[in-house]
Amino acid sequence: MENFKRIKKNISTQPFLDQIDSIENAWAGSTGRQDKIMVQREALAIPLRGLRKSAIGDRKRRDVHESRWTSASKQYPLFVEFLKDFAKERNEILGRAKIVCLPAGKQVYPHIDRGEYYRVRNRYHLVLKSSLGSWMKTGDEEVRMQEGELWWFDNNEVHEARNDGDQDRIHVIFDMLPAELEDEVFRAYSAAC
Repeated sequence: MENFKRIKKNISTQPFLDQIDSIENAWAGSTGRQDKIMVQREALAIPLRGLRKSAIGDRKRRDVHESRWTSASKQYPLFVEFLKDFAKERNEILGRAKIVCLPAGKQVYPHIDRGEYYRVRNRYHLVLKSSLGSWMKTGDEEVRMQEGELWWFDNNEVHEARNDGDQDRIHVIFDMLPAELEDEVFRAYSAAC
């Protein structure tokens, strides 16, 4: 497989799910994903890290490299700790991150993540809950990710997801920049400002 790589398995997911369940109306706090991104209109999200709005300037949102922790991330310390630890382990720089729920029978429609931000980053999915395993297709490859697995996939190819189970499918989706690209990426944008 070229478009998918399982990085880890047997990650304990229940503490993460318990943390989500402990937050009243956790999925109601942010509707940007379903309101603004048509291919993802059936998914719910809890943003943990987002683009730094003050860095947009005259750039398109998809070209903004700078990101920051959201105010909501304070309610999810297990997620923050996991993301920081994984970034350190991989020697990568954490970018945007969110907890995403795809309800039963819903899908993320085929698309490519376009823009400079996505071109240089690695995309990861940690599967927290998926009754039948999480079906995903990228390019001409398909996988069924299982609970407790962490996957890398190529989001620069056409990709889609579907929840054909009877329960919510919950993932942590996040991006990381390889450390060796930090100077190149941020120097180019600092010089342009």
